[in-house]
Amino acid sequence: MVVVARGALTGVPNDGVVAIQREIDRFLSSPSFADTTKRSYRVDLEHFAQWLDARQLELSDLGIRELTEYAADLGRGRTRLAPSSISRRLAAVRSFLRATRGARRVPEAALTPRRARRLPDPPRSADVEATLDGLEGDGPLALRNRALVELVYSAGLRSAEAVGLDVGDVDFEQEHVRVLGKGSKERVVPLGEEAAWWVARYLEQARPELASAPPSNAPFLSVRGPRLDTSTLRRISPHPHRLRHAFATHLLEGGADLRTIQELLGHASLSTTQVYSHVDGKRLRRVYDRSHPRS
Repeated sequence: MVVVARGALTGVPNDGVVAIQREIDRFLSSPSFADTTKRSYRVDLEHFAQWLDARQLELSDLGIRELTEYAADLGRGRTRLAPSSISRRLAAVRSFLRATRGARRVPEAALTPRRARRLPDPPRSADVEATLDGLEGDGPLALRNRALVELVYSAGLRSAEAVGLDVGDVDFEQEHVRVLGKGSKERVVPLGEEAAWWVARYLEQARPELASAPPSNAPFLSVRGPRLDTSTLRRISPHPHRLRHAFATHLLEGGADLRTIQELLGHASLSTTQVYSHVDGKRLRRVYDRSHPRS
């Protein structure tokens, strides 16, 4: 039994604090977690440990009442969190408790406040074209930037997925990209002709000028040679996730079904993908209002 003893907030070491920290470390050592997930989960779980310590609670004491109280505390006071942040923090706690106590001992009741559903605001095709055309320029960095953003839009990649690619993941012969997504789940996404042309040109003409010793296996390199990071991608394209939204929405508008889009995006649940059907519905309404004689 893991005990969160008094003293965690005072900085005084004790067996209980060490024990729960050991449990958190063991939980976060799972290879199924991406580095960004591990960092955010650690913040959330250490906050939860402090909350337990302040109330002299043990993990074995937790039931629906205690978790409901914790959820309520997250949403009030000077540090009250937004509903989305509460949901994320509770998801981390539930996952941790399932790993340490077993799934049957973790209440599944809804604890998070309901929040308004925000629809994606994807750029139009013309806007994407303008963004891509604006990346043209001379030199290896300009060619790298154009190839990278073309690929993000063509394959609907998350930022971390794009910069995490290896050279061998881009298969020009089979015309696809092998992507390692969230939770180390692998998927294969078609490689569009335009993106393939730009990436091939970049690899041949620009990447050798950026490569350093020892060589990196990443296709997209920084100015000093190592693998590009997500912060650099955000400087190149300030909102790269909107390109992912555009990828999904433009596919739907072109007639692709939601199941196919789910596979291409790497969504674990179809309900995550269904948000794009609302975007498409707004487009259909505009077409109806413009075209139907009884509109």
